[in-house]
Amino acid sequence: MNTQLILNYLADLSGNNNREWYHSHKAENKAANAEFEALVGALILRIGAFDGSVLHNEPKSLTFKLARDTRFSHDKSPYNPAFRAHISSQGKLPVPVGYYLMIKPGNQSFLGGGLFADMFRDATMMVRDYIVQNGRELEDIIKEPEFVRHFTIRGSALKNVPAGYDRSHPQAEYLKFKSWYLEYPVKDEELCDADAFLTKAAGLFRTMKPFNDYLNRALEGFQMPAR
Repeated sequence: MNTQLILNYLADLSGNNNREWYHSHKAENKAANAEFEALVGALILRIGAFDGSVLHNEPKSLTFKLARDTRFSHDKSPYNPAFRAHISSQGKLPVPVGYYLMIKPGNQSFLGGGLFADMFRDATMMVRDYIVQNGRELEDIIKEPEFVRHFTIRGSALKNVPAGYDRSHPQAEYLKFKSWYLEYPVKDEELCDADAFLTKAAGLFRTMKPFNDYLNRALEGFQMPAR
């Protein structure tokens, strides 16, 4: 897997973020995509060693398009110069939560997990309600030394505990959240050795798995909104 080819293509796209350049460099795009899909395929196998629910996935089905929806954005750049994939038991949908990889040059890459989609109000309520009943379990997960060494729960949050929830709850701070996710930054140089990167990524994903499992128990029965 030539991870440098991936970084080079995305860096070039970042510096030439227009449709003319994109369409005149389709061969480079195809080559970089092939390398990224190979990386995702290898990562699926590494994750599958401790989470067999992801092994049925095809890498191509887990990746996201480079094209951006600019209709409601001040930034009219047509492309997001990043390769992204979400690996879960149900593919790339945000729920159930899984393992997220973004490669973006300029030391902007990261490994992620948890629930990023705070626009789904039902999902937010399901997690909050689960925390009310199972808050100690969450504390046990996020206070594991290996977890603490690498991760901190992130996500958009309210200033106060939302109405209907006990402000004195032991995990009240986490009831304020609308999404609960993890990010681990990856420097460009860490991607140069694909095998070493895969080993590190799999180790970090193994560490975050109990957190993902907790959220997926909370989200059991969640239905994605119809488009």
